[in-house]
Amino acid sequence: MKSPTRVLVVDDELGIREGCRRVLAPQGFEVDVAENGPVGLRKLRESRYDVLLLDIMMPGMSGIEVLRQARQIDPDLICIIITGYATVELAVQAIREGAHDFIAKPFSADQLLQVVNRELERRALRKEAERLRALEEEARELARAKAELQKLEAVEGRFMLTLVHILRAPVALLQNTIQLIRRGYVSPEEQAEMLERAEVRATALLATLDDLLLLAYLKEGIGLSRTEVVSLAEVLEGVLTGLRPRAERQGVRLEADVRDSPQVRANPDHLRALWTHLIDNAIRYTPPGGRVTVSLWADPERGVAVGSVSDTGIGIPADEIPRVFEEFYRAEGGRRMQEMGTGLGLPIVRQVVEIYGGTIEVESEVGRGSTFRFTLPLG
Repeated sequence: MKSPTRVLVVDDELGIREGCRRVLAPQGFEVDVAENGPVGLRKLRESRYDVLLLDIMMPGMSGIEVLRQARQIDPDLICIIITGYATVELAVQAIREGAHDFIAKPFSADQLLQVVNRELERRALRKEAERLRALEEEARELARAKAELQKLEAVEGRFMLTLVHILRAPVALLQNTIQLIRRGYVSPEEQAEMLERAEVRATALLATLDDLLLLAYLKEGIGLSRTEVVSLAEVLEGVLTGLRPRAERQGVRLEADVRDSPQVRANPDHLRALWTHLIDNAIRYTPPGGRVTVSLWADPERGVAVGSVSDTGIGIPADEIPRVFEEFYRAEGGRRMQEMGTGLGLPIVRQVVEIYGGTIEVESEVGRGSTFRFTLPLG
Protein backbone atom coordinates (compact mmCIF):
# COMPACT_ATOMS: atom_id res chain seq x y z
CA MET A 1 0.00 0.00 0.00
CA LYS A 2 1.35 3.42 -1.01
CA SER A 3 2.13 5.70 1.94
CA PRO A 4 0.43 9.13 1.98
CA THR A 5 2.25 12.22 0.78
CA ARG A 6 3.59 14.06 3.82
CA VAL A 7 3.51 17.87 3.95
CA LEU A 8 5.15 20.16 6.51
CA VAL A 9 3.76 23.70 6.80
CA VAL A 10 6.13 26.20 8.44
CA ASP A 11 4.43 29.56 9.02
CA ASP A 12 4.13 31.90 11.99
CA GLU A 13 0.44 32.55 11.18
CA LEU A 14 -1.88 29.99 12.78
CA GLY A 15 -4.54 30.71 10.15
CA ILE A 16 -2.21 29.77 7.29
CA ARG A 17 -1.03 26.61 9.02
CA GLU A 18 -4.54 25.37 9.77
CA GLY A 19 -5.89 26.58 6.44
CA CYS A 20 -3.32 24.46 4.58
CA ARG A 21 -4.22 21.49 6.77
CA ARG A 22 -7.96 21.87 6.03
CA VAL A 23 -7.27 22.02 2.27
CA LEU A 24 -4.75 19.21 1.99
CA ALA A 25 -5.88 16.63 4.55
CA PRO A 26 -9.19 15.80 2.78
CA GLN A 27 -7.19 15.15 -0.40
CA GLY A 28 -5.23 12.36 1.28
CA PHE A 29 -2.19 14.37 2.36
CA GLU A 30 -0.68 13.85 5.80
CA VAL A 31 -0.08 17.37 7.14
CA ASP A 32 2.22 18.49 9.96
CA VAL A 33 2.81 22.10 11.05
CA ALA A 34 5.49 24.23 12.71
CA GLU A 35 5.16 27.82 13.97
CA ASN A 36 8.75 28.90 13.20
CA GLY A 37 11.98 27.93 11.44
CA PRO A 38 13.81 26.11 14.26
CA VAL A 39 10.79 23.92 15.01
CA GLY A 40 10.36 23.16 11.33
CA LEU A 41 14.02 22.18 10.92
CA ARG A 42 13.82 19.93 13.97
CA LYS A 43 10.83 18.12 12.46
CA LEU A 44 12.65 17.76 9.15
CA ARG A 45 15.55 16.11 10.94
CA GLU A 46 13.29 13.79 12.92
CA SER A 47 11.00 12.67 10.11
CA ARG A 48 10.81 12.57 6.34
CA TYR A 49 8.46 14.84 4.35
CA ASP A 50 7.66 15.12 0.67
CA VAL A 51 6.64 18.78 0.55
CA LEU A 52 7.68 21.83 2.58
CA LEU A 53 5.31 24.82 2.53
CA LEU A 54 7.45 27.63 3.92
CA ASP A 55 6.64 31.20 4.87
CA ILE A 56 9.43 33.46 3.64
CA MET A 57 8.89 36.26 6.22
CA MET A 58 9.00 34.94 9.79
CA PRO A 59 10.38 36.49 12.99
CA GLY A 60 13.73 35.15 14.14
CA MET A 61 14.99 32.76 11.47
CA SER A 62 14.09 33.84 7.94
CA GLY A 63 12.43 31.55 5.46
CA ILE A 64 15.49 31.76 3.17
CA GLU A 65 17.74 30.41 5.94
CA VAL A 66 15.24 27.64 6.72
CA LEU A 67 15.12 26.81 3.01
CA ARG A 68 18.91 26.63 2.80
CA GLN A 69 19.16 24.24 5.74
CA ALA A 70 16.14 22.19 4.65
CA ARG A 71 17.77 21.50 1.29
CA GLN A 72 20.85 20.25 3.10
CA ILE A 73 18.76 17.95 5.28
CA ASP A 74 16.83 16.48 2.33
CA PRO A 75 17.87 17.43 -1.22
CA ASP A 76 14.78 15.66 -2.64
CA LEU A 77 12.35 17.76 -0.58
CA ILE A 78 9.86 19.81 -2.62
CA CYS A 79 10.08 23.37 -1.25
CA ILE A 80 7.23 25.80 -2.01
CA ILE A 81 7.51 29.35 -0.68
CA ILE A 82 4.45 31.05 0.86
CA THR A 83 4.77 34.83 0.79
CA GLY A 84 2.75 38.01 1.04
CA TYR A 85 5.58 39.86 -0.74
CA ALA A 86 5.74 38.18 -4.13
CA THR A 87 8.46 40.12 -5.95
CA VAL A 88 10.70 39.05 -8.82
CA GLU A 89 13.81 39.54 -6.66
CA LEU A 90 12.42 37.36 -3.89
CA ALA A 91 11.41 34.66 -6.36
CA VAL A 92 14.89 34.64 -7.93
CA GLN A 93 16.54 34.40 -4.52
CA ALA A 94 14.23 31.59 -3.40
CA ILE A 95 14.77 29.61 -6.62
CA ARG A 96 18.53 30.10 -6.28
CA GLU A 97 18.39 28.60 -2.80
CA GLY A 98 16.50 25.55 -4.06
CA ALA A 99 12.79 26.46 -3.95
CA HIS A 100 10.66 24.78 -6.59
CA ASP A 101 7.79 27.30 -6.71
CA PHE A 102 6.06 29.97 -4.65
CA ILE A 103 2.48 30.94 -3.89
CA ALA A 104 1.37 34.44 -2.90
CA LYS A 105 -0.87 35.22 0.07
CA PRO A 106 -3.80 35.24 0.11
CA PHE A 107 -4.36 32.07 -1.95
CA SER A 108 -7.35 29.86 -2.57
CA ALA A 109 -7.66 26.15 -1.89
CA ASP A 110 -7.54 25.45 -5.63
CA GLN A 111 -4.35 27.48 -6.03
CA LEU A 112 -2.66 25.61 -3.19
CA LEU A 113 -3.67 22.20 -4.52
CA GLN A 114 -2.65 23.15 -8.03
CA VAL A 115 0.88 24.20 -6.99
CA VAL A 116 1.43 21.21 -4.67
CA ASN A 117 0.11 18.64 -7.17
CA ARG A 118 2.07 20.22 -10.03
CA GLU A 119 5.36 19.96 -8.12
CA LEU A 120 4.58 16.39 -7.06
CA GLU A 121 3.93 15.48 -10.69
CA ARG A 122 7.19 17.14 -11.71
CA ARG A 123 9.07 15.18 -9.08
CA ALA A 124 7.41 11.97 -10.22
CA LEU A 125 8.44 12.74 -13.81
CA ARG A 126 12.00 13.49 -12.70
CA LYS A 127 12.20 10.24 -10.77
CA GLU A 128 10.78 8.31 -13.72
CA ALA A 129 13.33 9.94 -16.02
CA GLU A 130 16.10 9.03 -13.57
CA ARG A 131 14.77 5.47 -13.40
CA LEU A 132 14.75 5.21 -17.18
CA ARG A 133 18.29 6.62 -17.38
CA ALA A 134 19.40 4.10 -14.76
CA LEU A 135 17.76 1.29 -16.75
CA GLU A 136 19.42 2.50 -19.94
CA GLU A 137 22.79 2.63 -18.20
CA GLU A 138 22.19 -0.82 -16.75
CA ALA A 139 21.31 -2.10 -20.21
CA ARG A 140 24.50 -0.56 -21.59
CA GLU A 141 26.52 -2.14 -18.77
CA LEU A 142 24.90 -5.51 -19.46
CA ALA A 143 25.70 -5.15 -23.15
CA ARG A 144 29.30 -4.27 -22.33
CA ALA A 145 29.53 -7.19 -19.90
CA LYS A 146 28.10 -9.52 -22.55
CA ALA A 147 30.63 -8.26 -25.11
CA GLU A 148 33.47 -8.72 -22.61
CA LEU A 149 32.24 -12.23 -21.80
CA GLN A 150 32.19 -13.09 -25.48
CA LYS A 151 35.73 -11.75 -25.80
CA LEU A 152 36.83 -13.82 -22.80
CA GLU A 153 35.20 -16.92 -24.28
CA ALA A 154 36.99 -16.28 -27.57
CA VAL A 155 40.29 -15.73 -25.75
CA GLU A 156 39.73 -18.88 -23.71
CA GLY A 157 39.08 -20.82 -26.88
CA ARG A 158 42.27 -19.50 -28.51
CA PHE A 159 44.14 -20.19 -25.26
CA MET A 160 43.07 -23.84 -25.27
CA LEU A 161 43.87 -24.29 -28.96
CA THR A 162 47.32 -22.77 -28.51
CA LEU A 163 47.96 -24.81 -25.39
CA VAL A 164 47.00 -28.06 -27.11
CA HIS A 165 49.20 -27.15 -30.08
CA ILE A 166 52.19 -26.39 -27.82
CA LEU A 167 51.83 -29.52 -25.68
CA ARG A 168 50.98 -31.91 -28.48
CA ALA A 169 54.32 -31.69 -30.30
CA PRO A 170 56.63 -32.76 -27.42
CA VAL A 171 54.19 -35.42 -26.24
CA ALA A 172 53.94 -36.84 -29.76
CA LEU A 173 57.74 -36.89 -30.06
CA LEU A 174 58.08 -38.71 -26.74
CA GLN A 175 55.44 -41.25 -27.73
CA ASN A 176 57.06 -41.79 -31.13
CA THR A 177 60.52 -42.26 -29.58
CA ILE A 178 59.22 -44.82 -27.08
CA GLN A 179 57.33 -46.74 -29.77
CA LEU A 180 60.34 -46.90 -32.12
CA ILE A 181 62.64 -48.16 -29.37
CA ARG A 182 60.13 -50.71 -28.04
CA ARG A 183 59.47 -52.14 -31.51
CA GLY A 184 63.16 -52.56 -32.23
CA TYR A 185 63.41 -50.02 -35.05
CA VAL A 186 66.30 -48.19 -33.37
CA SER A 187 69.73 -49.71 -33.02
CA PRO A 188 71.50 -49.55 -29.65
CA GLU A 189 73.94 -47.03 -31.12
CA GLU A 190 71.13 -44.66 -32.14
CA GLN A 191 69.11 -45.00 -28.95
CA ALA A 192 71.31 -42.68 -26.90
CA GLU A 193 70.87 -39.80 -29.33
CA MET A 194 67.11 -40.34 -29.61
CA LEU A 195 66.70 -40.53 -25.85
CA GLU A 196 68.70 -37.33 -25.45
CA ARG A 197 66.37 -35.53 -27.87
CA ALA A 198 63.38 -36.95 -26.01
CA GLU A 199 64.80 -35.75 -22.72
CA VAL A 200 65.25 -32.23 -24.12
CA ARG A 201 61.62 -32.23 -25.23
CA ALA A 202 60.44 -33.59 -21.88
CA THR A 203 62.40 -30.89 -20.07
CA ALA A 204 60.84 -28.23 -22.29
CA LEU A 205 57.39 -29.72 -21.67
CA LEU A 206 57.90 -29.64 -17.91
CA ALA A 207 59.10 -26.03 -18.14
CA THR A 208 55.94 -25.13 -20.05
CA LEU A 209 53.75 -26.79 -17.45
CA ASP A 210 55.67 -25.06 -14.65
CA ASP A 211 55.15 -21.68 -16.36
CA LEU A 212 51.44 -22.38 -16.85
CA LEU A 213 51.09 -23.32 -13.21
CA LEU A 214 52.97 -20.22 -12.02
CA LEU A 215 50.92 -17.94 -14.26
CA ALA A 216 47.68 -19.47 -12.95
CA TYR A 217 48.87 -19.04 -9.35
CA LEU A 218 49.79 -15.41 -10.00
CA LYS A 219 46.40 -14.66 -11.54
CA GLU A 220 44.60 -16.25 -8.60
CA GLY A 221 46.83 -14.54 -6.03
CA ILE A 222 48.14 -17.84 -4.69
CA GLY A 223 51.45 -17.37 -2.93
CA LEU A 224 50.95 -13.70 -2.11
CA SER A 225 50.60 -14.55 1.57
CA ARG A 226 54.19 -15.83 1.60
CA THR A 227 55.74 -12.40 1.17
CA GLU A 228 58.80 -11.14 2.99
CA VAL A 229 61.38 -8.38 2.66
CA VAL A 230 63.72 -9.62 -0.06
CA SER A 231 66.97 -8.28 -1.48
CA LEU A 232 66.57 -7.96 -5.24
CA ALA A 233 70.37 -8.09 -5.59
CA GLU A 234 70.61 -11.44 -3.79
CA VAL A 235 67.85 -12.95 -5.93
CA LEU A 236 69.55 -11.59 -9.05
CA GLU A 237 72.89 -13.07 -8.04
CA GLY A 238 71.36 -16.52 -7.72
CA VAL A 239 69.65 -16.26 -11.11
CA LEU A 240 72.85 -15.05 -12.81
CA THR A 241 74.79 -17.98 -11.35
CA GLY A 242 72.28 -20.39 -12.83
CA LEU A 243 72.15 -18.75 -16.29
CA ARG A 244 75.84 -17.97 -16.90
CA PRO A 245 76.67 -21.49 -18.20
CA ARG A 246 73.87 -21.19 -20.76
CA ALA A 247 75.08 -17.77 -21.88
CA GLU A 248 78.63 -19.11 -22.26
CA ARG A 249 77.46 -22.08 -24.32
CA GLN A 250 75.63 -19.69 -26.64
CA GLY A 251 78.61 -17.33 -26.88
CA VAL A 252 76.78 -14.43 -25.19
CA ARG A 253 78.56 -12.17 -22.68
CA LEU A 254 76.45 -11.76 -19.52
CA GLU A 255 77.26 -8.62 -17.50
CA ALA A 256 75.79 -7.22 -14.28
CA ASP A 257 75.70 -3.61 -13.06
CA VAL A 258 74.34 -3.74 -9.49
CA ARG A 259 74.64 -0.24 -8.02
CA ASP A 260 72.45 -0.75 -4.93
CA SER A 261 70.85 -3.56 -2.98
CA PRO A 262 67.22 -2.43 -2.84
CA GLN A 263 64.75 -4.47 -0.83
CA VAL A 264 61.14 -5.12 -1.73
CA ARG A 265 58.34 -7.02 -0.04
CA ALA A 266 57.40 -10.00 -2.21
CA ASN A 267 57.41 -13.76 -2.56
CA PRO A 268 61.07 -14.66 -3.38
CA ASP A 269 59.91 -17.24 -5.94
CA HIS A 270 58.06 -14.55 -7.85
CA LEU A 271 61.13 -12.30 -7.97
CA ARG A 272 63.23 -15.24 -9.09
CA ALA A 273 60.79 -15.89 -11.94
CA LEU A 274 60.85 -12.20 -12.87
CA TRP A 275 64.65 -12.07 -13.24
CA THR A 276 64.89 -15.54 -14.79
CA HIS A 277 62.42 -14.94 -17.61
CA LEU A 278 63.80 -11.50 -18.51
CA ILE A 279 67.43 -12.67 -18.59
CA ASP A 280 66.65 -16.03 -20.21
CA ASN A 281 64.74 -14.28 -23.01
CA ALA A 282 67.61 -11.85 -23.55
CA ILE A 283 70.14 -14.71 -23.84
CA ARG A 284 67.80 -16.76 -26.02
CA TYR A 285 67.39 -14.04 -28.65
CA THR A 286 70.94 -12.66 -28.69
CA PRO A 287 73.22 -14.14 -31.36
CA PRO A 288 76.72 -15.45 -30.47
CA GLY A 289 79.15 -12.61 -29.81
CA GLY A 290 76.36 -10.42 -28.36
CA ARG A 291 75.96 -9.01 -24.89
CA VAL A 292 73.28 -9.05 -22.19
CA THR A 293 73.53 -6.39 -19.46
CA VAL A 294 71.52 -6.62 -16.26
CA SER A 295 71.24 -3.48 -14.10
CA LEU A 296 69.74 -2.81 -10.69
CA TRP A 297 69.52 0.36 -8.62
CA ALA A 298 67.31 2.15 -6.11
CA ASP A 299 65.41 5.38 -6.75
CA PRO A 300 64.56 6.69 -3.25
CA GLU A 301 62.85 9.83 -4.56
CA ARG A 302 60.27 7.72 -6.38
CA GLY A 303 60.33 5.04 -3.68
CA VAL A 304 61.09 2.23 -6.14
CA ALA A 305 63.72 -0.29 -7.07
CA VAL A 306 64.59 -0.24 -10.77
CA GLY A 307 65.79 -3.27 -12.72
CA SER A 308 66.61 -3.53 -16.39
CA VAL A 309 67.76 -6.22 -18.81
CA SER A 310 69.31 -5.02 -22.08
CA ASP A 311 70.60 -7.11 -24.96
CA THR A 312 72.18 -6.66 -28.37
CA GLY A 313 69.86 -9.24 -29.87
CA ILE A 314 67.45 -9.38 -32.77
CA GLY A 315 65.07 -6.74 -31.38
CA ILE A 316 61.31 -6.49 -31.71
CA PRO A 317 59.41 -4.68 -34.50
CA ALA A 318 57.54 -1.61 -33.24
CA ASP A 319 54.15 -3.02 -34.24
CA GLU A 320 54.78 -6.20 -32.23
CA ILE A 321 55.92 -4.54 -28.97
CA PRO A 322 52.36 -4.02 -27.63
CA ARG A 323 51.73 -7.77 -27.96
CA VAL A 324 54.86 -9.21 -26.32
CA PHE A 325 53.10 -9.54 -22.94
CA GLU A 326 50.22 -11.56 -24.41
CA GLU A 327 50.09 -15.21 -23.40
CA PHE A 328 51.67 -17.56 -25.97
CA TYR A 329 52.59 -14.67 -28.27
CA ARG A 330 56.01 -14.93 -29.91
CA ALA A 331 57.36 -12.33 -32.31
CA GLU A 332 58.09 -13.56 -35.82
CA GLY A 333 61.83 -12.99 -35.47
CA GLY A 334 61.88 -14.95 -32.22
CA ARG A 335 60.11 -17.93 -33.79
CA ARG A 336 62.60 -17.98 -36.65
CA MET A 337 65.60 -17.86 -34.30
CA GLN A 338 64.35 -20.28 -31.63
CA GLU A 339 62.00 -23.11 -32.51
CA MET A 340 61.25 -23.94 -28.89
CA GLY A 341 59.47 -21.45 -26.68
CA THR A 342 56.00 -20.95 -25.24
CA GLY A 343 55.46 -17.20 -25.07
CA LEU A 344 54.67 -17.42 -21.34
CA GLY A 345 57.80 -15.79 -19.91
CA LEU A 346 56.86 -12.15 -20.47
CA PRO A 347 53.23 -12.62 -19.35
CA ILE A 348 54.63 -14.02 -16.09
CA VAL A 349 56.96 -11.02 -15.80
CA ARG A 350 54.10 -8.58 -16.29
CA GLN A 351 51.89 -10.43 -13.81
CA VAL A 352 54.61 -10.37 -11.13
CA VAL A 353 55.29 -6.66 -11.62
CA GLU A 354 51.60 -5.73 -11.56
CA ILE A 355 50.60 -7.71 -8.47
CA TYR A 356 53.31 -5.95 -6.48
CA GLY A 357 52.33 -2.49 -7.72
CA GLY A 358 55.20 -1.98 -10.14
CA THR A 359 55.56 -0.99 -13.78
CA ILE A 360 57.34 -2.40 -16.81
CA GLU A 361 58.29 -0.82 -20.14
CA VAL A 362 60.01 -1.98 -23.32
CA GLU A 363 62.40 -0.25 -25.71
CA SER A 364 63.51 -2.14 -28.79
CA GLU A 365 64.94 -1.71 -32.24
CA VAL A 366 65.15 -4.46 -34.84
CA GLY A 367 68.72 -5.64 -35.27
CA ARG A 368 70.04 -3.59 -32.34
CA GLY A 369 68.43 -5.21 -29.30
CA SER A 370 65.89 -4.63 -26.56
CA THR A 371 65.67 -3.23 -23.04
CA PHE A 372 63.06 -4.31 -20.51
CA ARG A 373 62.90 -1.98 -17.51
CA PHE A 374 60.74 -2.59 -14.43
CA THR A 375 60.09 -0.88 -11.12
CA LEU A 376 58.91 -2.32 -7.80
CA PRO A 377 57.99 -0.36 -4.66
CA LEU A 378 60.75 -0.36 -2.06
CA GLY A 379 59.97 -2.54 0.94
